Amino acid sequence: MCGRTSNQAFNSLNQILQKSPDTRIFMTGRPHIEDEIGKRLSGRVKTVRITPRRDDIIRYLRSKLDEDTVLDAMDSSLEEDILKKIPEDISEM
Repeated sequence: MCGRTSNQAFNSLNQILQKSPDTRIFMTGRPHIEDEIGKRLSGRVKTVRITPRRDDIIRYLRSKLDEDTVLDAMDSSLEEDILKKIPEDISEM
């Protein structure tokens, strides 16, 4: 989130939390916005980090590759590259 839209969103969330203090809000986002969320929501934030396991990523990719209906579009080398590179990139996020 950035700019005017994020200001409006955080202001709205703060109003909800002020009027209904027992309300719980679930948000997802990248780790780099965690501090901003805590600051904008007056520190009423509990963070739970969720990190995908490499095996889960590979299993998901394999299932999607198996669904491919254009069998000639990919050779085994490309499939190996996909199954190697994507899990590496995701683990770095």
